[in-house]
Amino acid sequence: MASNPRSSIGDMHCNATALRKASRRVTQLYDDAVAQTGLRSTQLAILVEIAHASEKPLTMAELAAVLVIERSALGHTLRPLERDGLIVLQEGEDRRQRHVVLTPKGKAKCREGVRAWQTAQERFEEVLGRSEANALRSTLLSVAYNDRLTKLKD
Repeated sequence: MASNPRSSIGDMHCNATALRKASRRVTQLYDDAVAQTGLRSTQLAILVEIAHASEKPLTMAELAAVLVIERSALGHTLRPLERDGLIVLQEGEDRRQRHVVLTPKGKAKCREGVRAWQTAQERFEEVLGRSEANALRSTLLSVAYNDRLTKLKD
């Protein structure tokens, strides 16, 4: 059963607050699982997205769109991965375009991270239930990729 030390009226009515609280809790779980690899769960998610696009490397803009993150914030997040030799940024067709590519070291770190991630995934599904976790993930992804939720003006 979930512990709730102190609930507020905002918990009952604000979707954004509830999502942030849940996100922080789940991030703690996944960060704990992948900590042994030297990665944070957010970094592993980036490596996994890059790995899935290995046939045609993603541009920075494409990766930002897939991750639902501002391009400038993505650049900040990629710096430690580049510094540690896990990714390289390659010029695209024109100088403004940069492709994000996993290095061999990055591919190995990604595989290591996914193995550690599996522990958190199993715990989450054990606590929530496998079918409930699948339904929640589907709902959350439909929210994440719904352009109508970007701004109030259509």
